[in-house]
Amino acid sequence: MRLIAENLSARRGEDLLFREISFSLGGGESMLLTGKNGSGKSTLLRVVAGFLRPETGNVRWDAPRADGETIRPAEACHYLGHRNAMKAELSVSENLSFWKSLFGTFDGPQSDTAAAMTVEEAAEAVGLSGIAHLPFGYLSAGQQRRMAFAKLLVSWRPVWILDEPTAALDVNAEAVFTGLIKQHLSGGGIVLAATHQPLGLENARELKMTGFDGVMEEIW
Repeated sequence: MRLIAENLSARRGEDLLFREISFSLGGGESMLLTGKNGSGKSTLLRVVAGFLRPETGNVRWDAPRADGETIRPAEACHYLGHRNAMKAELSVSENLSFWKSLFGTFDGPQSDTAAAMTVEEAAEAVGLSGIAHLPFGYLSAGQQRRMAFAKLLVSWRPVWILDEPTAALDVNAEAVFTGLIKQHLSGGGIVLAATHQPLGLENARELKMTGFDGVMEEIW
């Protein structure tokens, strides 16, 4: 399986933010998007995830569904953005159960280790097994971020798209997060992340985003 982006360009308003970005990631591979704030990291992630339409280019998932049909890239991706995408008044367990039900089972090739966790297993994996019964809004910012990450675990998808995933995490939580990413990669998963931190991934590729400045430099 392989995630392929070809000649991607995108605009912010009337201005071209980036252009002609291409990359290919296979199972077990990761890539970090770096660059200053406003350089286009989040926009590129949203284009790959299928939330934004590119100005030019395309994204495709180079692996068939179990029935042989084509899989749209968005079907193969889990996206974790700046917001946690959890309802404050629902319990952690209820929130995670919703996401597990919504995403369901991925209908594509995957390794034997690529299995979805139960809600209880996911809460334990992020180090918060004792508080899944609490309303999400009662948790601290760091706990909320951990539980948002747990939603990636309750329904397996081969591609994790992460936007500043370590925001609000302390050192111990970052170590847990790094371990889960490495486990995902070792099981044949793919990680595409925008971050100012190395995330403990020694072999990750890097794509430095330059935003409007880089586009204008090339034009002039």
